[in-house]
Amino acid sequence: MAPIVEIKNLVKRYAPTPTHKEGNLAVNAINLTIEHGEIFSLLGPNGAGKSTTINMMSGLISPTDGDVIIDGHSIIREPMVVKQVIGVVPQDIALYQNMSARQNLEFFGRMYGLNGAELAKRADEVMDFIGLKDRQHDKVQSYSGGMKRRVNIGVGLLHRPKLVFMDEPTVGVDPQSRRKILDAVKMLNQQGLTVLYTTHYMEEAEELSNRVGIIDHGELIAVGKEGELIRHIGAKDTILIKMNGAAAHAQEIVLGLPEVSLATVEDHGILKLLCDRGRQALPTVIRALDEAKLLPGSIEVREPNLETVFLQMTGRALRD
Repeated sequence: MAPIVEIKNLVKRYAPTPTHKEGNLAVNAINLTIEHGEIFSLLGPNGAGKSTTINMMSGLISPTDGDVIIDGHSIIREPMVVKQVIGVVPQDIALYQNMSARQNLEFFGRMYGLNGAELAKRADEVMDFIGLKDRQHDKVQSYSGGMKRRVNIGVGLLHRPKLVFMDEPTVGVDPQSRRKILDAVKMLNQQGLTVLYTTHYMEEAEELSNRVGIIDHGELIAVGKEGELIRHIGAKDTILIKMNGAAAHAQEIVLGLPEVSLATVEDHGILKLLCDRGRQALPTVIRALDEAKLLPGSIEVREPNLETVFLQMTGRALRD
């Protein structure tokens, strides 16, 4: 069976501006396939090109070059056919605030060509799925951020798409709503839906994904399962040291140690180190800090994960 998504040399360059005389290259020659039934996550920081890629795939903006074949149809030559195949959950809330959740579903359902009893039945099913049937007649403006996100997801599912794009669906929601959204994604996938999920939360990509694509500065720099990516780059252990002041000076000290491949200063004065063998390197690190009269606080050694992979491949943290 052919992949449900084939991205071929996809490029987006925006027009030149006074500050970008050559134009801003937002997406740079991405090539990727996504198989039927996968949850595929695009993992990268804000501004990496995730939303631009989704917007081209869903027909909201035109590519500068390249094409995407979705379920056998080109987004360039057959955009209206593609729109029937896909569901889109945008990063921004795309709902009418002065209408109820039910009214929003019915409005967007008609745009998808649903009417009458079919639309009513599908709206009932979606309200059940997102867990808001008891609030379906309340105006959206009265909802919490997490509830609005769930209605946003419901709109993208109304017409029973084969493939759904979810662009950072948990941004700005409370932990309980985030949990419900992640569980909903997994449930949809168990029902056979293919999901392209963008996020800058490493733990979401780890939990949800069959495969992950790491994207940075518009380039897809690695694709694979989490374990494959870790093995491929020989990802290192992470040492997290809470510094009681002078974290920047501590960074300078440890960068001179042969055991330390990379050192960054994180929020709240946390010194983050990458080492081949974290537990073996730790005594040398502590000794160097002690000789510099720098007092470390709590210390944690972590084995490699997707965040480690991203940091090693890009030299920066996911939130940068």
